Amino acid sequence: MSAARPLITLRAIAVTAALPLVLTACGYRVEVKKEDGKTNLAAEADKKLSASEVRIGYFPNLTHATALVGLQEGLIAEELKGTTIKSQSFNAGPSEIEALNSGSLDIGFIGPSPSINGYVKSKGSNLRIISGSASGGVKLVVNPNKIKTLDDLKGKKIATPQKGNTQDVAFLNWISEKGWKVDPDSGKGDVSVVRTDNKVTPDAFKSGSIDGAWVPEPTASKLVADGGHVLLDEGFLWPENKFVITNIVVSQKFLKEHPDVVEAVLRGTVKTNRWIHSHQDAARASANAKLAADTGKALDPEVIHPAWPSFTVTDDPLAATLKKQADQAVKAKLIEQPDLNGIYDLRLLNKVLKAAGKPEVSDAGLGAK
Repeated sequence: MSAARPLITLRAIAVTAALPLVLTACGYRVEVKKEDGKTNLAAEADKKLSASEVRIGYFPNLTHATALVGLQEGLIAEELKGTTIKSQSFNAGPSEIEALNSGSLDIGFIGPSPSINGYVKSKGSNLRIISGSASGGVKLVVNPNKIKTLDDLKGKKIATPQKGNTQDVAFLNWISEKGWKVDPDSGKGDVSVVRTDNKVTPDAFKSGSIDGAWVPEPTASKLVADGGHVLLDEGFLWPENKFVITNIVVSQKFLKEHPDVVEAVLRGTVKTNRWIHSHQDAARASANAKLAADTGKALDPEVIHPAWPSFTVTDDPLAATLKKQADQAVKAKLIEQPDLNGIYDLRLLNKVLKAAGKPEVSDAGLGAK
């Protein structure tokens, strides 16, 4: 568990001598005396939100840069006023969904496949996707001594992070489109799909126990640093090279009880994404500092420099691509056809975007009514 580093600001408060300053538990307010002796509220600041804390989960992956930078720089915390952030990093989508389901997590940064699975398993009663966070950042990296073309993958051992995770679904779909057969449960077939934790994949690659991997950043660039070759960037398989890799989800219970807190978090993530786009070098360093704090080691320059530009932070959840990813999971026989109606609730995000002068984003017809 790691707490967000608060960004402390000093606020100069000018109060006219004729106006009494009334201190409250929520901050301060200025009251104006009327002729009849009654008071009107003229201004109020630092008003506390409806929850004393918000628990936020994310992965120590570069494709979770919005969370990494937003927490590291205090850009989310400053929108929450007195509400405390309790952050926690996860290494797999199912464990984060479990935390959300059990009530030990309120908001999470997570991939599309776990979002779909969590929504479907709860029959639409648990989570909502409330924003996008990142697009792209997934590559097929191989041992160039063993694999020189895409056709050479047949008969080889290729890692994905976890059965049914976002990259696993994408790779199984790609295999199917090649006309090859793989059992989705065992991973055995024309290509051996080896489900391997991203933390273990680089060592497995160096030892030769796998011939390549379909993985997100920074794992992909770690493999390249170890002699791997990028054979395919998944972005090339999508229109305009855009596909959702990270969503922001929220517990429906928390959303219902604390919409003001959720809105504040979204103001922070929108501000964070804008800051990342405008300060690429500083944002890269900030994300690396957060990774070092979470994992005990920063990424080497030869890893983070090529990895950083391979994905894009975005407020847009790219909802149409999530629907396509669900169809791919069905095609791979990992899930039955899901009912995704209501999986999105983008009303608070679009409110924040409108206030920031940015265009609204679409839920592709899958929004909560």
